[in-house]
Amino acid sequence: MTSHFKLRPLALAALFLFTATPSMAQDAGWWYVGAGVGTARAKLDEQGITQGLLGVPATSFTSDRRATAGRFFGGYQLHRNVAVEAGYFDLGRYSLGATVPGGTLAADMRVKGFDLGLVGTLPLTDRLSALARVGVQTARTENNFRTTGLATTANSGTKDRDTNGMAGVGLQYAFTPSLLMRGEVGRYRVADGVGQHANVNVVSVSLVIPFGRSAAPAPRAMVMSPAVVAQAPAPAPVYTPAPAPAPAPAVMAPPAPVAAAPAAEPPRQRVSFSAESLFTFDQAVVKPEGMAALDGFTKQVEGTRFEQIIVEGHTDRLGSTTYNQDLSQQRAESVKSYLVTTGKMDPSKISAVARGESMPVTKTGDCVGNTANAKLIACLQPDRRVDVDVTGTR
Repeated sequence: MTSHFKLRPLALAALFLFTATPSMAQDAGWWYVGAGVGTARAKLDEQGITQGLLGVPATSFTSDRRATAGRFFGGYQLHRNVAVEAGYFDLGRYSLGATVPGGTLAADMRVKGFDLGLVGTLPLTDRLSALARVGVQTARTENNFRTTGLATTANSGTKDRDTNGMAGVGLQYAFTPSLLMRGEVGRYRVADGVGQHANVNVVSVSLVIPFGRSAAPAPRAMVMSPAVVAQAPAPAPVYTPAPAPAPAPAVMAPPAPVAAAPAAEPPRQRVSFSAESLFTFDQAVVKPEGMAALDGFTKQVEGTRFEQIIVEGHTDRLGSTTYNQDLSQQRAESVKSYLVTTGKMDPSKISAVARGESMPVTKTGDCVGNTANAKLIACLQPDRRVDVDVTGTR
């Protein structure tokens, strides 16, 4: 058995997806199984195989480098962006025919094996994600050789097991939380049975069935508190003294100044958006549904002269405090940016504030546990939100 591990550009692209995803997430802790089928193409060194077996170069070749490949696999989702996955694969059967002086060689090659690696996903939309897979695989290559005429070989067949790297990239689409589809391009490096290696490229389509994966909670409706306007007090009475009784012309004292009524406090409105209604889970880019919700908010406050707008980002308590603080700041900044660029609001009047996990809506004891699972994530959903405080007058 030989061992050869080399990451090609395809593997480097896979690693890029892992480093591009957040280090923590909340949608985690579920198993899945899957199966796929596709087309494999082997890059064989026909001349090298012929010379390795017969000791003479071939004058002509015929080969079938294409085969039908299949794979069965299962894995565990560590968090939203990374899973551990193991699989059994069959890369199919390939054939080679070579003509040498005085005879011929016919060879068949069959490759099967197991793989273990990490699968990274990067959400592009609510349902579509980019996918990358990288890891190691051990493959068993079985060869059968037949010769005619003067062509002879001491081996009628060989078996070789080899351990190498593997990598793949593709797309994954979620029809429902319990049914996913993958389209993937992968590469395996395997032994050819005569002391050399061959690359096998596979294009496949797979169905994935998760177990215990929860759907994203439904968006929360906007709740607006009524505006409170302070009542202005009645003005103080004006006092004018009577004229002096002397026969001289009366001198009138100037009237006392009228007390100015204090300005009414501008009305205040508070709007709360659930994080799931604005963002893809664990992301800070406003999704189309979130844009529609913010558009409705800007229409609702249209015509208001704003004194101040405070956008507050909130998270639940799952994950590290630092991570939650950063995520809440990014989400608050995204909402502020959308209100400025699309809602045409004055950026000098808008502040983005990160509250992190410091101001939960749920009470102590409502949601028990600290390990992320579907039940706890759903229970803590009210804590994941963006609040918008508006102060102004119409």
